[in-house]
Amino acid sequence: MALFENNIIKDVYGISEMIAEGCETVNDPFEALRQEVMTCTKCPLHSTRKNVVFGVGNTKADLMFVGEGPGADEDEQGIPFVGRAGQLLTKMIEAMGLSREKVYIANIVKCRPPENRNPFENESMTCIPYLYRQIEYIKPKYIICLGSVAAQNLLRTNVGITKLRGEFVDLNGIKVMPTYHPAYLLRNPNMKKPCWEDLQKVMKEMGLK
Repeated sequence: MALFENNIIKDVYGISEMIAEGCETVNDPFEALRQEVMTCTKCPLHSTRKNVVFGVGNTKADLMFVGEGPGADEDEQGIPFVGRAGQLLTKMIEAMGLSREKVYIANIVKCRPPENRNPFENESMTCIPYLYRQIEYIKPKYIICLGSVAAQNLLRTNVGITKLRGEFVDLNGIKVMPTYHPAYLLRNPNMKKPCWEDLQKVMKEMGLK
Protein backbone atom coordinates (compact mmCIF):
# COMPACT_ATOMS: atom_id res chain seq x y z
CA MET A 1 0.00 0.00 0.00
CA ALA A 2 3.06 2.27 -0.15
CA LEU A 3 1.70 4.10 -3.20
CA PHE A 4 -0.95 5.87 -1.14
CA GLU A 5 0.80 5.85 2.22
CA ASN A 6 1.33 9.61 2.42
CA ASN A 7 -1.65 10.83 0.41
CA ILE A 8 -4.83 12.31 1.78
CA ILE A 9 -6.76 10.32 -0.83
CA LYS A 10 -6.03 7.16 1.12
CA ASP A 11 -7.99 8.59 4.05
CA VAL A 12 -10.74 10.02 1.87
CA TYR A 13 -11.45 6.84 -0.02
CA GLY A 14 -10.27 4.07 2.30
CA ILE A 15 -7.95 2.67 -0.35
CA SER A 16 -6.37 -0.05 1.80
CA GLU A 17 -9.72 -1.65 2.48
CA MET A 18 -10.97 -1.16 -1.08
CA ILE A 19 -7.94 -2.84 -2.63
CA ALA A 20 -8.48 -6.02 -0.64
CA GLU A 21 -12.21 -6.14 -1.35
CA GLY A 22 -13.31 -8.77 -3.85
CA CYS A 23 -9.84 -10.02 -4.75
CA GLU A 24 -9.80 -13.33 -2.89
CA THR A 25 -11.86 -15.57 -5.17
CA VAL A 26 -9.96 -14.93 -8.43
CA ASN A 27 -6.23 -15.62 -8.82
CA ASP A 28 -5.64 -12.41 -10.78
CA PRO A 29 -6.59 -9.42 -8.58
CA PHE A 30 -6.99 -7.17 -11.64
CA GLU A 31 -9.51 -9.57 -13.15
CA ALA A 32 -11.28 -9.72 -9.80
CA LEU A 33 -11.46 -5.93 -9.83
CA ARG A 34 -12.79 -5.93 -13.39
CA GLN A 35 -15.52 -8.41 -12.49
CA GLU A 36 -16.48 -6.33 -9.48
CA VAL A 37 -16.71 -3.13 -11.52
CA MET A 38 -18.72 -4.78 -14.30
CA THR A 39 -21.56 -5.50 -11.88
CA CYS A 40 -21.31 -2.32 -9.80
CA THR A 41 -24.54 -0.62 -8.73
CA LYS A 42 -23.08 1.72 -6.10
CA CYS A 43 -24.18 4.99 -7.73
CA PRO A 44 -27.16 6.08 -9.86
CA LEU A 45 -25.17 5.98 -13.10
CA HIS A 46 -25.58 2.22 -13.28
CA SER A 47 -29.29 2.61 -14.02
CA THR A 48 -28.74 4.45 -17.32
CA ARG A 49 -25.60 2.76 -18.66
CA LYS A 50 -25.46 0.31 -21.53
CA ASN A 51 -21.98 -0.93 -20.69
CA VAL A 52 -19.46 -0.43 -17.93
CA VAL A 53 -16.27 1.10 -19.35
CA PHE A 54 -13.58 -0.44 -17.18
CA GLY A 55 -10.38 0.51 -19.00
CA VAL A 56 -8.12 -0.77 -21.75
CA GLY A 57 -4.44 -1.26 -22.49
CA ASN A 58 -1.25 -2.62 -20.97
CA THR A 59 -1.64 -3.45 -17.29
CA LYS A 60 2.14 -3.03 -16.85
CA ALA A 61 2.29 0.32 -18.64
CA ASP A 62 4.63 3.10 -17.54
CA LEU A 63 2.12 5.67 -18.80
CA MET A 64 -1.56 5.92 -17.96
CA PHE A 65 -4.19 8.30 -19.34
CA VAL A 66 -7.15 9.28 -17.18
CA GLY A 67 -10.28 10.96 -18.54
CA GLU A 68 -13.50 12.00 -16.86
CA GLY A 69 -16.01 9.39 -18.04
CA PRO A 70 -17.50 7.51 -20.98
CA GLY A 71 -19.49 9.21 -23.74
CA ALA A 72 -22.13 7.70 -26.00
CA ASP A 73 -19.69 5.73 -28.19
CA GLU A 74 -17.83 4.43 -25.17
CA ASP A 75 -21.07 3.44 -23.46
CA GLU A 76 -22.09 1.56 -26.60
CA GLN A 77 -18.81 -0.33 -26.99
CA GLY A 78 -17.61 -0.62 -23.39
CA ILE A 79 -14.19 0.79 -24.36
CA PRO A 80 -12.78 4.19 -23.30
CA PHE A 81 -12.02 6.90 -25.85
CA VAL A 82 -13.39 5.40 -29.06
CA GLY A 83 -15.42 8.39 -30.34
CA ARG A 84 -14.06 11.52 -32.05
CA ALA A 85 -12.17 12.56 -28.94
CA GLY A 86 -10.82 9.04 -28.66
CA GLN A 87 -9.56 9.13 -32.23
CA LEU A 88 -7.69 12.32 -31.42
CA LEU A 89 -6.27 10.74 -28.26
CA THR A 90 -5.01 7.82 -30.34
CA LYS A 91 -3.21 10.28 -32.62
CA MET A 92 -1.74 12.04 -29.59
CA ILE A 93 -0.45 8.73 -28.20
CA GLU A 94 1.03 7.79 -31.56
CA ALA A 95 2.68 11.21 -31.87
CA MET A 96 4.45 10.40 -28.61
CA GLY A 97 5.90 7.29 -30.25
CA LEU A 98 3.57 4.92 -28.41
CA SER A 99 0.35 3.04 -29.13
CA ARG A 100 -2.86 2.37 -27.23
CA GLU A 101 -1.58 -1.15 -26.61
CA LYS A 102 1.47 0.20 -24.76
CA VAL A 103 -0.39 2.55 -22.41
CA TYR A 104 -3.40 2.16 -20.14
CA ILE A 105 -6.53 4.28 -20.52
CA ALA A 106 -9.21 4.69 -17.86
CA ASN A 107 -11.70 7.22 -16.48
CA ILE A 108 -12.74 8.76 -13.18
CA VAL A 109 -16.21 7.17 -13.55
CA LYS A 110 -16.86 3.88 -15.32
CA CYS A 111 -20.44 4.59 -16.44
CA ARG A 112 -21.67 7.31 -18.77
CA PRO A 113 -23.29 10.32 -17.12
CA PRO A 114 -26.58 11.14 -18.91
CA GLU A 115 -26.23 13.60 -21.80
CA ASN A 116 -22.45 13.52 -21.29
CA ARG A 117 -22.68 15.89 -18.32
CA ASN A 118 -19.83 16.05 -15.83
CA PRO A 119 -20.14 13.42 -13.10
CA PHE A 120 -21.67 14.67 -9.87
CA GLU A 121 -19.43 14.67 -6.81
CA ASN A 122 -21.20 11.70 -5.21
CA GLU A 123 -20.76 9.72 -8.44
CA SER A 124 -17.06 10.47 -8.82
CA MET A 125 -16.34 9.87 -5.13
CA THR A 126 -18.15 6.53 -5.28
CA CYS A 127 -16.34 5.38 -8.41
CA ILE A 128 -12.81 6.75 -8.08
CA PRO A 129 -11.64 4.05 -5.63
CA TYR A 130 -11.84 1.66 -8.58
CA LEU A 131 -9.42 3.89 -10.48
CA TYR A 132 -7.03 3.92 -7.54
CA ARG A 133 -7.10 0.15 -7.41
CA GLN A 134 -6.23 0.13 -11.12
CA ILE A 135 -3.35 2.50 -10.44
CA GLU A 136 -2.17 0.38 -7.52
CA TYR A 137 -2.08 -2.70 -9.76
CA ILE A 138 -0.59 -1.09 -12.89
CA LYS A 139 1.94 1.04 -10.99
CA PRO A 140 2.46 3.59 -13.78
CA LYS A 141 5.38 5.98 -13.51
CA TYR A 142 3.42 8.72 -15.27
CA ILE A 143 -0.23 9.69 -15.53
CA ILE A 144 -1.66 12.19 -18.01
CA CYS A 145 -4.92 13.71 -16.74
CA LEU A 146 -7.20 14.75 -19.57
CA GLY A 147 -9.21 17.80 -18.59
CA SER A 148 -10.36 19.53 -15.41
CA VAL A 149 -12.71 16.80 -14.18
CA ALA A 150 -10.00 14.15 -14.32
CA ALA A 151 -7.29 16.36 -12.80
CA GLN A 152 -9.46 17.81 -10.05
CA ASN A 153 -10.77 14.44 -8.94
CA LEU A 154 -7.46 12.60 -9.17
CA LEU A 155 -5.50 15.34 -7.40
CA ARG A 156 -8.31 16.48 -5.06
CA THR A 157 -8.10 20.13 -6.05
CA ASN A 158 -10.47 22.84 -7.25
CA VAL A 159 -7.85 24.47 -9.47
CA GLY A 160 -8.87 24.61 -13.13
CA ILE A 161 -7.01 22.88 -15.93
CA THR A 162 -5.67 26.14 -17.39
CA LYS A 163 -3.66 26.73 -14.20
CA LEU A 164 -2.85 23.07 -13.57
CA ARG A 165 -1.62 22.08 -17.01
CA GLY A 166 1.98 22.02 -18.07
CA GLU A 167 3.60 21.14 -14.75
CA PHE A 168 4.09 17.76 -13.12
CA VAL A 169 2.27 17.06 -9.88
CA ASP A 170 3.59 14.33 -7.59
CA LEU A 171 1.10 11.67 -6.54
CA ASN A 172 3.07 9.51 -4.15
CA GLY A 173 5.93 9.02 -6.57
CA ILE A 174 3.85 9.07 -9.76
CA LYS A 175 4.44 12.08 -12.00
CA VAL A 176 1.03 13.42 -13.03
CA MET A 177 0.73 15.81 -15.99
CA PRO A 178 -2.63 17.59 -16.29
CA THR A 179 -3.49 18.74 -19.81
CA TYR A 180 -6.48 19.49 -22.00
CA HIS A 181 -9.11 16.88 -22.84
CA PRO A 182 -9.19 15.80 -26.52
CA ALA A 183 -12.85 16.85 -26.73
CA TYR A 184 -11.81 20.37 -25.70
CA LEU A 185 -9.09 20.34 -28.35
CA LEU A 186 -11.66 19.45 -31.00
CA ARG A 187 -13.64 22.54 -30.01
CA ASN A 188 -10.53 24.71 -29.58
CA PRO A 189 -7.88 23.63 -32.12
CA ASN A 190 -5.62 26.51 -31.08
CA MET A 191 -5.06 24.70 -27.78
CA LYS A 192 -3.44 21.72 -29.49
CA LYS A 193 -0.03 23.43 -29.40
CA PRO A 194 0.12 23.91 -25.61
CA CYS A 195 -1.25 20.39 -25.15
CA TRP A 196 1.52 19.03 -27.36
CA GLU A 197 4.03 20.93 -25.26
CA ASP A 198 2.65 19.15 -22.19
CA LEU A 199 2.99 15.78 -23.90
CA GLN A 200 6.55 16.62 -24.92
CA LYS A 201 7.45 17.17 -21.26
CA VAL A 202 6.19 13.66 -20.51
CA MET A 203 8.08 12.29 -23.50
CA LYS A 204 11.30 13.89 -22.26
CA GLU A 205 10.84 12.41 -18.79
CA MET A 206 10.16 8.99 -20.31
CA GLY A 207 13.15 9.19 -22.63
CA LEU A 208 10.96 9.20 -25.73
CA LYS A 209 12.40 12.44 -27.11
